[in-house]
Formats: sequence, C-alpha cells, structure tokens
Amino acid sequence: MQLFTKRVRAVYDTNIWVSALRQQGNPFRCALLAAMGFVVTVTCDELLDELSRVLTQKFGMPFADVNRYITVIRSFSEVVAITGQLKVVVDDPDDDKVIECAVVGKADYIVTGDRHLLALGQYGNISIVKAAQFISILSAP
Repeated sequence: MQLFTKRVRAVYDTNIWVSALRQQGNPFRCALLAAMGFVVTVTCDELLDELSRVLTQKFGMPFADVNRYITVIRSFSEVVAITGQLKVVVDDPDDDKVIECAVVGKADYIVTGDRHLLALGQYGNISIVKAAQFISILSAP
C-alpha cells in the first residue's frame, strides 16, 4: 500500500463498517486506512447506534463485542452532532443521516454500498462512492 499524498475526510456508511468486520476486502482496507490515520473518518451517534443495532440484531454479535468495535471506531473518528433535519434521499429517508453527517463533518466522501446513496453520486462537494472507488481515488498519483 503506497503512502497517500492527501488526507481526506470521509463518512463510512454502516454497511462499510459491517463488511469490514466480515471480510478482508475493500471495506476492510477502508477501515484500516482510517485506523492508520490516512483517512479522517467522520461519524455521528445515529450512525453508531445503527451499527450497533445491525450487528446485534441482524448478525447476532454479542453486545460486549459490538461495544468494543464501536469504541475502536470512536477512537480514531471525529464524532459530530446532527439534527435530523436534512431531507435529501427521497427513496430511503433513513439515509439522510449519512448525508447530514457528511455535511456537518465537512467530509470529502461518503463511502457506501447503499444503492440509494450511490444513485445520488454527489451531494454538494461530497462525492458518494463505493469502497473500491475510494481506494482507487486514494491510490491515484
């Protein structure tokens, strides 16, 4: 992995954090880049709560393990407060919190596998990309 020339700010959607735990593909690489300090990850309590719900309810992960994972994410992420007022994603209003988190946190990217967010492509100056695209962007000279 080459050393990246620019340090970007990114919101990783819940599906990225879940995938990072389950496989060593591009979402795992994204998480590793954040943990190593090459990417400033921005998140909010609402996204972390969603991650907790998904891991415990959908995947049956023990609550103590989920808390440890979220503590690790918090340790290298900037946690911002959102109001829930931004309404952008008509087809899935639950995704609005991802965009609002990115806006409040002045993120350059939203990294996601969510089709509703990916369909937007961009919101303001925030690019919405898949994990593989994000890795490619960061690896470009």
